[in-house]
This record gives sequence, structure tokens and C-alpha cells, in this order.
Amino acid sequence: MNLKNKGKFVMKLTPEQRIQLHGFNNLTKSLSFNMYDICYTETKEEREAYLKYIDEQYNADRLTSILKDVSDIIGAHVLNIAKQDYIPQGSSVTLLISEGPVEEAPTESFEESPGPLPATVVMQLDKSHITVHTYPEYHPDEGISTFRADIDVSTCGEISPLKALNYLIHSFDTDIMTIDYRVRGFTRDINGHKLFVDHEISSIQNYIPEEIKSLYDMIDVNVYQENIFHTKCKLKAFDLNNYLFGYTKDKLSPEKQKDITESLNMEMDEIFYGKNMY
Repeated sequence: MNLKNKGKFVMKLTPEQRIQLHGFNNLTKSLSFNMYDICYTETKEEREAYLKYIDEQYNADRLTSILKDVSDIIGAHVLNIAKQDYIPQGSSVTLLISEGPVEEAPTESFEESPGPLPATVVMQLDKSHITVHTYPEYHPDEGISTFRADIDVSTCGEISPLKALNYLIHSFDTDIMTIDYRVRGFTRDINGHKLFVDHEISSIQNYIPEEIKSLYDMIDVNVYQENIFHTKCKLKAFDLNNYLFGYTKDKLSPEKQKDITESLNMEMDEIFYGKNMY
């Protein structure tokens, strides 16, 4: 496998030259995918209809199906599934996954490139998990409703969970994305040399297809020496019709359209930059 030793040097290796490990790969690679869908719901009836739609669209059964596909992409065996729909809204799913028997991972699995959509990618895993939690909420008096889903994929083994990112992005209607990736711990080669990361990575953006990147403004905040990578994304195009629930903007006066647009853009900017704006 390609390796970087604490940011000090990078070795470019061919598949034939891949490092041999002493025992199992003990590195823990964690992907956290955080998405937001925003809607304008002025009345109580609109808000209740939106929350009902979200509960139907992202219930525990559908989320379980998404996480099973993620397991397939990273080549894991599902050992146990725990899922729950909550009252009045929201859901959670946790998958415990284990090592899958493989002889050799495909070469493209080690490259900084988007993963499949979906197709099976094989790897070795042990003591790993995938979780998702949803958080529908709304502003008390400004008509904004926000749906958030947090997905965490934590793996050991050869293939990075970043290979599942492309599929996750396509599985949700997303206005804002916050993505974190971290490699923790170390493993050893057969000579006892510590490896603190087992694949090259310079940015999470390299795992996102160009056609998706063209739709979003993106900011990276990376701590390379600690193998911590952070990317946040905000949708570039704005069409008010995509944020109204049950009607279109032609039903509104120009002044009302302007007020709602400013309110929605403020909400998205606050989420994207992580602070309240006035």
C-alpha cells in the first residue's frame, strides 16, 4: 500500500511493491458525512407536511438500505443491524460490520478518486461500524425547516471509507455538506516500521466527482500532520421553487419571494460558516 509517514515523506509504490504488514491493519479510518436539506414552511400545516415527507423519505428502513449499500461498497459483512424510528420524527440505524475474506484489493482502491455508485469494492474489515442519525427541526417563528443526517463510517483494513462518499452524496438531497475524515492509530510493516496512514490523501475533494464539485462552493480545513481532513460544501445555484413545499414561487408576490430568498440564504450561510449572522 502507498504510505505517508506523519507527513514527512510519501512513497509511490506499484501494486507489486505494496508494503507488507506485520499482522492486521490496525489503523482506524473514520468518515463523517453530515448533510442538510433546507425548506421554507411558513404555516404549521406546511411544516407538518414537510416533516411527514422527511419521515417517509428517510425512515429507518430506507436508511438501512443505504447503509447496506455502503457496506457492499467497502466490502464488509453485516453482523448486526439496530434501527429505530422515533416519535414524533427522526430515525437511527447502526450496522456492526466485520472482516470480509479477500485476497487482494483492486489497485484503484488506493487512489484519490471517487468511489462507485455503487458497485462492490472488496477490502478487509474488523471491529468496525456504520451509523446514521437524522435530526428534523424548524425555526420557532421564521418558517425555516431543516433536515440533518449524520453518517459515520469507521473501518479498519485496506480500503478507505471515502470510497463510499460518492454514493452517500447521491443518496440525499443536499444543500450543505460537512465532511470529516481522520486516520488514527498506527500499524506496522514486517520490519516493525510504524505506518500512520496507509494511502495518499491531500483533500477529501479528490474523492468527489467533478460533476458534483461543479455544483458546490467548497472549503478545505486540513491538518495534514495529524491526518485530519475537513471539507464543507454549499450548493451554488439557488432556485426558490426547490425550497417551497406544496406550491411554487409564482404564487408569491415579488416582495415575499425576496424575503424568503434572503431568509433561506442566511440559513445556509450560517450552517456553512458555522456561526450566527445578523
